[in-house]
Formats: sequence, structure tokens, C-alpha cells
Amino acid sequence: MSRTALRICPLCEATCGLTLTIEGTRVTHARGDRDDVFSQGFICPKGASFGAVDSDPDRLRTPLVRRDGELREATWEEAFDAVAAGIRPVVERHGPNSVGVVLGNPNVHTMAGALYPTVLLAGLGTRSIFTASTVDQMPKHVSSGLLFGDANAIPVPDLDRTDHLLLIGANPLESNGSLCTAPDFPGKLKALKARGGTLVVIDPRRTRTAKLADRHVAVRPGTDALLLAAMAQVLYEEGLVDPTPHVQGIEELAGELGEFTPEAVAEACDVEAGVIRTLARELAAAPTAAVYGRIGSCTVPHGTLASWLVDVLNILTGNLDRPGGALFPQAATDKTPRPAGPGRGFALGRWHSRVSRHPEAKGELPLSALAEEIDTATEEGEPVRALIAVAANPVLSAPDGDRLDKALDSLDFMVSVDPYLNETSRHADVVLPPPPPSQSPHHDFAFNTLAVRNQVRYTRPAIPLEPGRMAETEILARLILAVTGMHGADPAAVDHMVIDQTLGKAVKEPHSPVHGGDPRELAGRLTGDTGPERRLDMMLRLGPYGDGFGVRPDGLSLEKLLAHPHGIDLGPLEPRLPQPLKTRSGRVELLPGPIADDLPRLRAALAERPEGLVLVGRRHLRSNNSWMHNVPALTGGSNRCTLHIHPEDAERLGVKNAEPVRVKGAGGEVTVKAEVTDAVRRGVVSMPHGWGHDRPGTRLSHASADPGVNVNQLLDGRLLDPLSGNAVLNGVPVEVAPEAAPESPAVTEKLTALT
Repeated sequence: MSRTALRICPLCEATCGLTLTIEGTRVTHARGDRDDVFSQGFICPKGASFGAVDSDPDRLRTPLVRRDGELREATWEEAFDAVAAGIRPVVERHGPNSVGVVLGNPNVHTMAGALYPTVLLAGLGTRSIFTASTVDQMPKHVSSGLLFGDANAIPVPDLDRTDHLLLIGANPLESNGSLCTAPDFPGKLKALKARGGTLVVIDPRRTRTAKLADRHVAVRPGTDALLLAAMAQVLYEEGLVDPTPHVQGIEELAGELGEFTPEAVAEACDVEAGVIRTLARELAAAPTAAVYGRIGSCTVPHGTLASWLVDVLNILTGNLDRPGGALFPQAATDKTPRPAGPGRGFALGRWHSRVSRHPEAKGELPLSALAEEIDTATEEGEPVRALIAVAANPVLSAPDGDRLDKALDSLDFMVSVDPYLNETSRHADVVLPPPPPSQSPHHDFAFNTLAVRNQVRYTRPAIPLEPGRMAETEILARLILAVTGMHGADPAAVDHMVIDQTLGKAVKEPHSPVHGGDPRELAGRLTGDTGPERRLDMMLRLGPYGDGFGVRPDGLSLEKLLAHPHGIDLGPLEPRLPQPLKTRSGRVELLPGPIADDLPRLRAALAERPEGLVLVGRRHLRSNNSWMHNVPALTGGSNRCTLHIHPEDAERLGVKNAEPVRVKGAGGEVTVKAEVTDAVRRGVVSMPHGWGHDRPGTRLSHASADPGVNVNQLLDGRLLDPLSGNAVLNGVPVEVAPEAAPESPAVTEKLTALT
């Protein structure tokens, strides 16, 4: 007999509410929850395929432990015994930095990934931390840290109220939005146009989003920062600056941007000066407007400057922190808001990577540097000898996967928390598989801080944990104990410790609703069936909408949230400045030192002109990086690993549609089928990310049957945005030729010179 259950979708950043149909212990259907306060019934193909993702037969059901060179099924006790025996000796013999930690994208989609990795990192004390952020959005974190003093204070466009939206390097009709949590992003863009608003898209590809736009500007890849700087220069030159309050550095910035006139950047961007001036004037003239940049403007040589300039334009036009502009969301689990005033600020380069001396950003080192941190000996400390990978597949997601593949094989020990035996986890000595999402609770800690409307939702597991499974929260708690010398302790001790520490700090903070209280008494009042639920209850009650443990009787608590299974609407985004600012000045610092120091590099780019073809990425609606390619319902159709190339470039190079071509970059060469299309501008080719499922030793039956190729193998990892350490994935020079064509002996030398 079937039943229904609610579940928040964890498959992309839109966080849509789902209604699942369940027969026995299997999800047989998923539809949008029409009563969900945030998504109101919207669903995309990924959400509709929730059941197929959940019941993928290749998902691991029990731990794997390497014995005699082979991964074999083991009990949970045997697995954690092996983790403790493998990691602790490395820490004790070589120090904590000899243990690397890699956190992948799915961590931000689970409660466990939000609540436990910070505890793991603190317990290990390692600085060898790598995450998916440095192949994605780290430039936005760095620019926000420098502007606002908080790397997680990221303003989002007020989609429901804006009159003018400018998107650069973003394709939300395919991605569903990123660093901007918005169910039914396509519907919101159509509503913008229906109410008479304007949509502008800047992208070298004519994406589905670009097709919807009132104006599409096909900028040359990698020149986003130049284009945005010229728009800002026009605002100054034409007296159109009307800045947001609480800002310092307005006059100083004018001088720094003086050289970036539309005429000066036009040739480099391949955008006419008149078009650039029109973009700036229309932005300034709109009653309300918002500029939003995403991965296409982050994964370029000037990613941090482009991310900074997105907010500079919002600030100079007075659209930061006002309805219809770009505002700071307020999540229900945010810390108790502190009074406005100066903070500690944001610092870069507090330590450096051992081999190439890359500066840390937000406590992380570049994922591109992971291989060399493992396989290269230096006098600067110990190499990474052991690795903990949580929901991460860097062999496909980081540049030069072949080198990383070999490096992982040389580790003393590796543990992977992953539901699949994939291109990375196949190297592990222990694989700890979390249960499918239907058997896990869900609350969006990270994405609610980026939501276009304030709201709060929580769903308990739709299906009870199967016998032999272990909750992901318990897996990570036991992992923390195993690697920090407390193996065998009660995993509930991790949650107790966090609760005690959090409440102990809260009672000492004058602005806290529990100031002067007794931490033990407060802990005793927490509700919830599990440690993670008690932590959620604590965060809700201490948060900006919380009941303050009874101080505000109408406020939030877990008990109140459970009484509203479709969520609680907390209202539209509201102006919050200067409260979110944590800069040393207590103001928005428009021209921070590291930004000013990097501007000469941008000035030098005025004279740069790419030779030959450059590569950009591509996103598919039914794909989310590498881990969804094993689900038949989410592959095929338009979701294909092909090389998009413009007809004129194809004719010049002798490339035929649907025929294989060789693509060569500084990091290697791949062979892929060409797809001739005018959806990509001349001089640009495009390939999707996350493919290359052809390595032996994996258990991805559907993905390996149609493996595609790993676009990141075209990169050697040397090209980084210097401020953030983010990999340069877009605007990368490549050579393309028909598979049968002889290779030019000058190709390698030319590519080396270009990079």
C-alpha cells in the first residue's frame, strides 16, 4: 500500500519541496509540494527523478575495507577500526597537516555535511583543507570577505521585485541558480519580463537563459572583469553614481577605474563601446536593479575582481541592500544578530600551500594543488600522506585528474565517505557509504543564507533507516572520534560537545537572548529525537527569529517547525546594513587593499588577445557535476558530453558534426564528438564538466557505459585566480582538430606559451 511523505530536494541549490509516493521502503514517484512555502509546487527533472537517484542499485550498502589490495565488504565496526588504525599513526608520526581533507559539493546539500565537517577539521587541526569551492565560487567568498568583512555575507538579487536584472556568467534556466537559492528561477525571470522588467545576459554562449533575455551580450570569455570595470567607469564619468549608504572608498575607486573606459576595453572584450555604455546607463536608470554573477565569471583569471565588480555596480547604483536590488538574506539558523559596529575583518594568506606557496583563502588551499601536495617533497613540512574525502570526486572535478589519480595511489591511507565507488573513492582504504536521501533528515543550513526569500523548512526521513545502514550524521560523528584519538566513544558525545560549547558562549554574549543563563539548564530544554535535531533546535532558538528559549514566545523552535511540515514563510528580504558588516571600519570597504593590488594585473589584460580557440564550460539541467551520471533518467537527450563549436570555426578546422575531434590543452588531450552549433560564439568551444567515467575499479554501471571525457584533463592546474586560488576553467586556450588530422608539432609549444 502506498503512502506519501514530504522531502526537501537535495539535488541542487533550488531546495524545492517534494511530495514523495512510497511503496514499502521504495520511492516510486516524486512531484512538487504545492503547499511548500518556498517552492510552491515547482519541480525540475532532477527532483522528478528523486526515486531513481534514491534507489540506484550501484549505491553502496555496506562499508568497504581494503584487504590484500582489494576493497571488500566489512562491518561498520571493522571499518571504523581500520580508520582509526590508518589515520592516527600518520597524525602522530608526521603531524596534523600530513592529513588532507577534501570536501565535495554534496556536503552543502545534507544536514550531516553542514554540521560535522567543521568539527572534524577543528579536531584534526590540519591546514591541508581542500574543497569544491576552489573550482567554483571561492572568488565570491573572497570578494565578499574583503567588501563586507564576512566571506559568507553574499547578497542575492531580489528576483521577485527587481525591475532590471543583469546576469553575467550565469545560466539559471539550466543550473536552477547558484549562490542564489530560488525555486523556479525560470518562472521568476519570466515574471520579471511580464511586469515590464528587463533581463540582460552576458555570456559567450546563447544559453537557454540568454534566449529569454531582452539583451544578450556575447562577451569574449575571461574578460568579464574588464567589461564590468568599464560599466563602473561610465557611472563615474557620466555622473550616474548614487551609492548605497555605509560605504567608504567611493572617490578612491573612481581614480582606480579611470583607465577602464568602454573604448579601452572594447577590443579585449569584443563588445562595442556603445553597447557597454548602454548597459551602464540602463542599469543606472532602472527604478531598481541587480547585477548577479556566477560560475562563468568566477572560474576565470580575474574571478575575484569580477565578483567584486558585480557588487561594486550594485553599490554605485544604490541597489545594494534595497528591495528590488541585491540584499543579504537572514536564515533562521544564523547566529544571534550582533549590534552593528566594527568587526575583525577578513584576511587572506594566513598560511600557504607547501609546494607552490598558494595563499589560503577562507581557510582553504586550492583544490588544484592537492596532487602536488601529495606527490612532491619539499623542505617545507610534510607532504599529505593520508586523505579524508567526504562526498568528493576530485579526480574528475579538479584539473589534471591523471596526476591526482596517481598521487592518490601513493597515499599511506585514505578514507572516503561516499555512496559510490567512483573515480576517487576507488583509491580509498575504507569507504563509508551514507544512506540514500529518503532515509535522511533535511534542513538547508547553507542555502537558506542565500535564499531569495526568508523561510525555514525541515523534513524528517521519509523512510526509516534500513537494517545495516548507518545515518550519515553518525558516520561523520564516528569518523571524528576515530581520527581524533577518541575511537570507540559514544558518537552522541560529538553533538553534546557542540551543544555545550555553543551554549557556553551564548550565555556570555551580551546581545544573546540567553545572556547570563545556565548552559546545562538550557541544554536540558532542547527537543528533538536525535543529536542533530537537538542542534537544529538550539540554532533555531538562538537565531534571529528564535524563541530565545522562552524570551520570545512566538519565536521559532524545532517543535514549532515540526508543526508546519510545509515550512514557515519569514517574509521578503529586507535591508540589513550595517548590521551584517564585519569589516574593521564597520562600513562597506569598496576598495580593499588586496583588490587595489590586483588591479594592475587587470590593466595589463587590456592588451591581451587570445590566439586560437578558448574553452568554456557548460551546464545541463539534468546534471549536477559527476555524481548524477549513473542515473539513466538524468542522462541522454541534450545532456551529452560533446564539444560545441561554431560553424565557422568548424569549417575552418575541417571539423564535421558528430565526428570525433582531438582537443588539446596544457594538461592533456581528449577525444570527443563535435556538435556544430551557433549557440556558441566564434573562437569559443564548450564542454560540460563532470564526465570521464572510464577508469577501472569503479562501480558505476550506467555512467561507465557512456563515460564521456574529463574536460578538466585539458588543464594542468597552474592557472589560478591569485586572490582566491580558484581554478581557471573558462577562457582556457585549446587546440582542436579532427581525430584523423596529423598533430602540429608546434601545438605543445604554443599552448605552453599561452598559459
